[in-house]
Amino acid sequence: MTSKVSKVILLLLIPFGLLAQEQKLNKKRFNTLLIGGGTLYTVSIIGLGSVWYQDFGRFHFFNDNNSWGYMDKLGHTTTAYQIGRLSAKSLAWSGLDHQQATWYGGMTGLFFLTSVEVFDGLSEDWGFSIGDFAANTLGSAAFISQELIWSEQKVMLKWSYSGSPYAQYRPELLGSSSSQRWLKDYNGQTYWLSTNLRSTIFQNASRLPKWLNLAVGYGIDGYTGGSSNPSENEAGQTLPKFTRSGQYYLSLDVDLTKIETRSNLIRGLLGALNFIKIPLPGIEYNPENGWKYHWLAF
Repeated sequence: MTSKVSKVILLLLIPFGLLAQEQKLNKKRFNTLLIGGGTLYTVSIIGLGSVWYQDFGRFHFFNDNNSWGYMDKLGHTTTAYQIGRLSAKSLAWSGLDHQQATWYGGMTGLFFLTSVEVFDGLSEDWGFSIGDFAANTLGSAAFISQELIWSEQKVMLKWSYSGSPYAQYRPELLGSSSSQRWLKDYNGQTYWLSTNLRSTIFQNASRLPKWLNLAVGYGIDGYTGGSSNPSENEAGQTLPKFTRSGQYYLSLDVDLTKIETRSNLIRGLLGALNFIKIPLPGIEYNPENGWKYHWLAF
């Protein structure tokens, strides 16, 4: 559940009051981040506590590792990674050096998602998931390690969404509108590992565009329930029988941060949008349906 909520807070920043003594810090920019990030964090936590969680009880754990074909765990990993990436970029803009911005910014996603996970642990309907916490940690580590080793993200974690036909059968769970389904319907989501070809596989291929990436993706199909598909929905209507399967993709992608522009505004916008996998040709393999070519894999 936490990954669904956190996808809409990719620009979250937490207070870094202990860093205010840095001489190189641009205090005006830092204070902007401090106030904005602190306010957003506080409002988010209070809002989640009052809206998503109705009854609190004793702290407990909950094992949901086998739900939704691991899509929830990929969502946690990708969200922690992207929050860390954007936070580190913002802290570098405020004047912190690369190592500080990497560590403090990179840990932001883990901090926020762990806060929400604690709410899960106190909720009677959920529970603290060790799998979710591990996925959050992996996402933050994926960003921090690459920055410290290479000072760039050679392999990026991305996300995409295209509508699926399954939400109509369980709208209470998978979303009753398009604005809800991109968050709730895992059948329509795809998570990607996107690597820059010039930075990894073809380092000496000067003719390749600097922004060209190769992406490997994973999604699911036929899921109307977490661990199994129910025979009826919440309204008591009989549901069709769907075959649950995974979907595997290989596609081209674009690293928006490597598109050259003189505009700081456009550069910042491209960086913020770099969590989305760009629709480009690709192939799909589904164990049930075999191979399929997509003019636009998304």
